[in-house]
Amino acid sequence: MTAEEHGRRLRITHRTGLRYAGPVHASFNEVRMTPNDGDGQVLLSHRLDVTPSAGVTSYVDYWGAFVEAFDVHEEHRVLEVVSTSTVEVTRAPVLAGSASWEDLADPAVRDRWCEYLDPTGYVDDAAADPDRVETVRMLRALPTPRVAVAAAVAVVRERMTYTPGVTTVSTTAHEAWNSGHGVCQDFSHATLSLLRAVGVPSRYVSGYLHTEEPAVGSSVHGESHAWVECWTGGWEAHDPTNDRYVGVGHVVVARGRDYGDVPPLKGIYNGERSEELGVSVEILQLPS
Repeated sequence: MTAEEHGRRLRITHRTGLRYAGPVHASFNEVRMTPNDGDGQVLLSHRLDVTPSAGVTSYVDYWGAFVEAFDVHEEHRVLEVVSTSTVEVTRAPVLAGSASWEDLADPAVRDRWCEYLDPTGYVDDAAADPDRVETVRMLRALPTPRVAVAAAVAVVRERMTYTPGVTTVSTTAHEAWNSGHGVCQDFSHATLSLLRAVGVPSRYVSGYLHTEEPAVGSSVHGESHAWVECWTGGWEAHDPTNDRYVGVGHVVVARGRDYGDVPPLKGIYNGERSEELGVSVEILQLPS
């Protein structure tokens, strides 16, 4: 049995935060950095450290993600957040779907998954874009939704080049498609825009990505990553950035319609402008 089949036990340390141009007297924040407990993952431990110190409450949001919330009511110029988690990942790639185009057109199916079919602020209607309408027609003409999913991923990878620094967290699928460049968020949004346009319910997934190959005992610089899940009779996960199915190297944190539903850190504050401290993700594979 391969290491991939055994699964992986991973310790993930995610550091991020904000630096403010001036003193901030109050901030209200939400963190989505806790690995999901279920669907081929077991969360073994989790800790959130916040500076300045603050009381943390938690809840599960509408989309099923574990959210930690905290307020800071003392003057501060820097907010630091460190999430440390250990998770056992045992999932195998799931080839879920045998649904036909007729199945996906069923009103009951469309009603059930309507939130993963509609355009959003990040995921526009590709069928309404002259630059993508022929691609949408091509995908609709394919024999099954599963074939269309694979074709959509291939089209996005042919169109786009992985290029850090040319897009931002506010870049839309339309903008990323036109530029032909982006990162995992942009690859995922571009794929979602094509799939929803042809009637395949599809959602955005945020999480972490370990190495392709096992690396027991080595701490590696991992990634805060994004990929997609598509419903073709069941949920099937694809990583369009890396052209692979999602397996034991992927750690699910949150799901939603697009990035706007799953940011690792968001909040509001009373004070001057802010800038991100930077993000670092270290992943250590532990012996299972």
